[in-house]
Amino acid sequence: MTNGHAAVLGAIQGLAEFLPISSSAHLALAPRLLGWEDQGLAFDVALHMGTLGALLLVFWRDWWELALDGLRRADTDRRRLFDALVVGTVPAAVAGLLLEHQAETVFRDPARIAAALAAFGVLMAWADRRGAKDRGLPSAGMKDVVVVGLAQALAIVPGVSRSGITLTAGLLMGFDRVAAARLSFLLAMPITAGAGLHEAKKALPYLSDPSFWTGIAVSALVGFAVIKGLLRLLTSRGLGWFAAYRVALGGVLLAFRG
Repeated sequence: MTNGHAAVLGAIQGLAEFLPISSSAHLALAPRLLGWEDQGLAFDVALHMGTLGALLLVFWRDWWELALDGLRRADTDRRRLFDALVVGTVPAAVAGLLLEHQAETVFRDPARIAAALAAFGVLMAWADRRGAKDRGLPSAGMKDVVVVGLAQALAIVPGVSRSGITLTAGLLMGFDRVAAARLSFLLAMPITAGAGLHEAKKALPYLSDPSFWTGIAVSALVGFAVIKGLLRLLTSRGLGWFAAYRVALGGVLLAFRG
C-alpha cells in the first residue's frame, strides 16, 4: 500500500467516523470504487486508532474527571456516568467478539451496506425531528447509556454508523443534539480502544510499513477537525443533510449494483 493510498483511507476514516455516515461502509466501499485491493478489517481497525487519538485530544479532560470520580467511587454525577459508560460499552464488545467473522465477510456486501445506509438514515432523520432535545449530558443515567450502548452494538454492520446510531438513540432518549453527540463520543473511546487491542496481533505485519502510520496520522488529524466542527454545527443545525446523503448514497449503490 502506498502512502497516498493510506492517506486517502485515513481521511475517509477521519471524516466518516464522527459524521453519522458510517466509516466502515465507506472503508469497505472505497477499494471497490477506486479499484484497490480491499485493505481488510485489521487495517480499518488500525485507522480507528487514529480517530481514537482525536477523541483523546478533545475529551481527555472529561475522561480524566470521570475516571477520578469513578475509581474513587465518589457520590457524583460523573461517577454515575462513568459506571454507565462502562456498562454501556459491553453490548458492542460482545457483538464485536461474536460477529467478528461476519464483520469481515458477509456484512461488507455492498447491497447490505446500501440498505443499512438508507434505512438507518431515515431512522436518524425521524429521531432528529421527533426527539424532545431538552436534556443535557449531566442528566444521563444508567438506563440512557445502556440504551445508547445497545444501539452502538448495531454498528458492527457497515452502513449503520456507530456515531449515527448512537446519535439516533440519544435523540430518542430526549437529549439535545450536542449532548447526544458528546455521549456518542464518550462511548466510542472504550470500544475503539478495546477493538484496537483485540486486533493488535493482526496489525503487527503493518508496523514496519510507513503507510500504516500515514493512515493513522491522517485519520487523527482529520478526525480532530471533524469532532470540533460537528459539535459547533450541531448547536444550530440538524442531521437532515447527513440523512439525505446516506439515503442518496444507498440508492446510488443499489442502482450501480443492479
